[in-house]
Amino acid sequence: MAADDQHDARLREWEEREVRAATARAPERENIASWSGVPVKRLYTPQDVSSIDAEQDIGFPGQYPFVRGVQPTGYRGKLWTRRPITGFNTPRSTNGRVRQLLRSGQTGLHFVFDYPTLAGYDADHPLAEGEIGVSGVPMNSLDDMRTLLDGIELDKVSISYSHWGPYIFSLLLGLAEERNIPFEKLSGTTQGDVLMYYHSCPWWDLPLRGNMKLFADVAEFAARNIPRWNPVSISGYNIRDGGCSAIQEIAFTFGDAIAYLDTCLERGLKVEQVAPRLSFMLCSHIDFFEEICKMRAMRRMWAKIIRERYHCESPRAQALRFHAQTSGAALTAQQPLVNIARGAVQALASVLGGAQSLHISCYDETYGIPTEQSARVSLNTQNMLAHEARVGQTVDPLGGSYYVEAMTSELESRGWELLKQIDDLGGMVKAAEAGWVQEQKVAWARQYQREVDDRTRVIVGVNEYVHDESLSMPYTRPDEEAQRDQIERIKAFKRNRNQARADAARANLLDVATSGANVIPAAIRAARDSVSFGEMYEVMRAVYGEVPAEERRYM
Repeated sequence: MAADDQHDARLREWEEREVRAATARAPERENIASWSGVPVKRLYTPQDVSSIDAEQDIGFPGQYPFVRGVQPTGYRGKLWTRRPITGFNTPRSTNGRVRQLLRSGQTGLHFVFDYPTLAGYDADHPLAEGEIGVSGVPMNSLDDMRTLLDGIELDKVSISYSHWGPYIFSLLLGLAEERNIPFEKLSGTTQGDVLMYYHSCPWWDLPLRGNMKLFADVAEFAARNIPRWNPVSISGYNIRDGGCSAIQEIAFTFGDAIAYLDTCLERGLKVEQVAPRLSFMLCSHIDFFEEICKMRAMRRMWAKIIRERYHCESPRAQALRFHAQTSGAALTAQQPLVNIARGAVQALASVLGGAQSLHISCYDETYGIPTEQSARVSLNTQNMLAHEARVGQTVDPLGGSYYVEAMTSELESRGWELLKQIDDLGGMVKAAEAGWVQEQKVAWARQYQREVDDRTRVIVGVNEYVHDESLSMPYTRPDEEAQRDQIERIKAFKRNRNQARADAARANLLDVATSGANVIPAAIRAARDSVSFGEMYEVMRAVYGEVPAEERRYM
């Protein structure tokens, strides 16, 4: 009897005897599936991976198709970067938190900015009232950037931040010039994912086409002048936490990436220049195995996209590098200490999935800006995984599991199907402008909420295992005095500057932007000559206009 036939016979015998007896005693749950609805079999065997060629489809770490990781030795030589996200109240208070975390084992910086900064307003603008420093750190000028990065060596640590365009970028580069640090020594990431901000996390600052042009400016300047800088972090994280499935995260993330790469090629850049500097930020949600398999599938898909779509054989271009963040949307306000366990499970999935850097969302984030204590718990969970649990001892330890390899291939197949729909619509820009992406996400979110409401999807503490709580949860509250200080700070900055120099730099920025040339050099000059963040935004609004009503359909 052939080996396959023998296996099938033994499987049938097992099902007829052991499984039948077990299910008679305790019937299985119905419709068992992954978090994203992919059916999960009772048992995975060699038959489920018989179509996979281990050499061609899985390979070795550090080699095409990079399923097992982009580094040949995984974490054995260097652990993942511990990159907690930080930003609250003022640049000074955020600087203090970051310096404390650096002493506690943080190895990379990531700043998040408040709503006025994200929308393009200085703290003294009327629309900023009440929101200054509430959801992140305000960033209004080069003086704020000096304070934020006081005592931090720009050429010794990688710096990432959640913003886009020339604004924060110019303030950071202006500070580097002021400190006489060559641009080629800087490393870090501009999130810059303007398509994601359009279809999944709406910020109506400029029309999409204007933001795409400014994205290309950042990408071009970085490619030509800052070789270690990533001009964009394509954020599957925000896409996923905005309400979608793992499969949608795969397809929408790569749809955005393809649009950015095509835009860079139109600028005359080459795939080999740009693709190695396209970084990704993936969500590590709560389904442990699905998330690991998603990350492995996405590495294989990206390698194929670069090789087969762009005909590029560069291993550096084919290797998908990503930062992972545990899901904020998976956290609950009910029984918030359970969020510590959620973060640990999701972080473990990130590491087993091969992330290059990681942030664990803090357990109190459903209440407000994390406290210093919760930030330490988040960071030390990573330190514990690295040094006590020792999960980085070998490369891709789950590789070869029948279940893991079969689920990796299944998620890849479903990701390709959805990505083809995006191509058929003319690419991600057109799909986003037509509202198709948002419609897909809304459909998934509605289904998800129905399952929570009817309790077919269990959320601990929300719709099952509920109990009355008397826990008082401390969190970092908005500081009205800090808000007033920030307003006075930007007013004093504008009052004390050389107004003639600022006016000339602002006029030059307007001329360059109007001409269609790359605005980054002019923006750096504007930052050095004391043009504020909000004033730079005003220039771009003057050039690209306000967001038309049809682009605000989902506000």
